[in-house]
Amino acid sequence: MSVNYTLIGQRIKKRRKAAGLTQEQLAEQLFVSVGYVSQIERGITKANLDMLSNICLAVGCDLPYLFTGSMVEQGAYMEDELLAKCRQMNAKQKQMAIKIIDILLEK
Repeated sequence: MSVNYTLIGQRIKKRRKAAGLTQEQLAEQLFVSVGYVSQIERGITKANLDMLSNICLAVGCDLPYLFTGSMVEQGAYMEDELLAKCRQMNAKQKQMAIKIIDILLEK
């Protein structure tokens, strides 16, 4: 399977614009040139994972989005983590957790 850097660049551009950033602003945040950002967005330059990760932080997406085009819902991750932790609890701990959740939901 080959990596489609043109598609990755298009997704970066889409997220950059959605974040309200210009290429210049993104370049400043990444400590690179505007030309470099432009080349990444056009799929000419193949950015490494560290750069792609920094781009994701700047434009508000996750790495899988750049490769798949779909955002991983953070809420789903948290629900899975919460469920996994609940499975590790004994009955008394589960009762306490329910009480804590009830208090949180009241606010």
